[in-house]
Amino acid sequence: MRRTTRYAVLPALTAASLLAVTACSSGGSSAAGKATDAEPVAATAAPTDPGLAVAAAPAGAGAPSAVARADKGTGVKAAKSSLKVASFDQKSGKAVIAAAPAAGKKKPDKGVAPKPSQSAREGVAVGDVIASAPAPGAPHGVLAKVTKVVGATDKGTEVNTAPATLDALLGDSEAKGKVPVDPSAVKVVPLMKGVQVSWTKPDGIHAGPKGAKVPLGNLRLDVGASIPTPEGSPVSAEASASGFVQLAPEVDFSYNGKGTGSSGGPGTASLALNGNWSSAWELKGEAKATTADKPLRLPFAKLHADPVLQVGPVPVVINLDLTCYLQVDAEGKLSVDVKQEMKGDFTVGGSYSWGKGWTGISKANSEVSPVRATASASGKVKASLGTEASVGLYGAVGVSADLAPYLRAEGEASATASSDGKASASGKWAAYGGVDLTGALSAHLKIFGTPLFERRIPLDLYHHEWKLAGGEGSVSTPKNGVAPKKKAAAS
Repeated sequence: MRRTTRYAVLPALTAASLLAVTACSSGGSSAAGKATDAEPVAATAAPTDPGLAVAAAPAGAGAPSAVARADKGTGVKAAKSSLKVASFDQKSGKAVIAAAPAAGKKKPDKGVAPKPSQSAREGVAVGDVIASAPAPGAPHGVLAKVTKVVGATDKGTEVNTAPATLDALLGDSEAKGKVPVDPSAVKVVPLMKGVQVSWTKPDGIHAGPKGAKVPLGNLRLDVGASIPTPEGSPVSAEASASGFVQLAPEVDFSYNGKGTGSSGGPGTASLALNGNWSSAWELKGEAKATTADKPLRLPFAKLHADPVLQVGPVPVVINLDLTCYLQVDAEGKLSVDVKQEMKGDFTVGGSYSWGKGWTGISKANSEVSPVRATASASGKVKASLGTEASVGLYGAVGVSADLAPYLRAEGEASATASSDGKASASGKWAAYGGVDLTGALSAHLKIFGTPLFERRIPLDLYHHEWKLAGGEGSVSTPKNGVAPKKKAAAS
């Protein structure tokens, strides 16, 4: 009589692996002509056009705004303005624009439509394009063209507007720059108990648990909680997770309105989110069934920010949303204890060039430190600590991405025994580290003034996996009870 059982394979793995993915970069240079002794410098020196500066909008100065006049010629079409969006209705496009009346002039009576000359004195006219930082009724900023001046109110001039594009403001100018996101301006909504937020500013102001060391410009989320199985989940498990995710996001913006001929719109443009990230986390638990096609996904925090880039005179509002999550995908009966420390950088976004259209940008570099993975019995588990991101302009999402560093482990074990006393057992195991980066571009990127594309454009899938450690072995027991022979191999 023969019987078959399973025994536990309990390897403890420690390994290190390094992943390096080269990133592409581009740049250009120009030079001014030289002056001679016979010619005055002022007459011959041709200063190069440095383009518009790209920087974070100054804090404490109120919501900046810019206006492009309907009759403005080539070049930078917009100028810094004292106009303020007093209110904005996103559904109807109605807005109230506040501006100080000309000196010595009386405001029109409430409800009386201003004459064209009067509305011009108040700073707004049909055909004007207005760009504004977040304002009442417009938490993601305003980019709109005035289609009708309705009349004066006690808060300013009421106007009807329609959506506008950035080329109406930036014209044939050129701008390029990267701006870090201020971690103190990021709103964090915890979705699980045990989530703590930390950041430190250059002036020494610190938020978060006492003693938490966070580099300047970084936002850190610590999570430590028991994770119960959601009702109706295909997996029966109880697990605990602890660790942190640390991010230093920055926005990469570029625009070049030259080189399009009579086609209109920019020659090139791009919008991307990039930055450094690091994580260290530990997962312990037991999966007793398969998650099949429904991995156990547990978002633990949502983050939102509306950083304002000052592109020359124009305030460009970037909308950034992040969701941090833990995801477990399991098959078979597997008790797992994994620990992972990773760091790296990433870039996700879209790039436009006249004649070629929009293409996706997806790059990543990552490095994994020594990890621990212990698995028992037969089964598989994959645990990811990821971030979903979306980046847009003035409330319209243009780029979505999912960055998911992960650790997976698998084990197989079997044992046989017979009535004559002979027995044997064998097993093998392996652990892998990896990174997945997916995403897509949406038609909302037309806000640059580029032609509309008809469908979402997927980013190039970035996937890389490397083996951390593994091994296999067997044990046999003869009938006479002599000490068992062992065979083992490891990699």
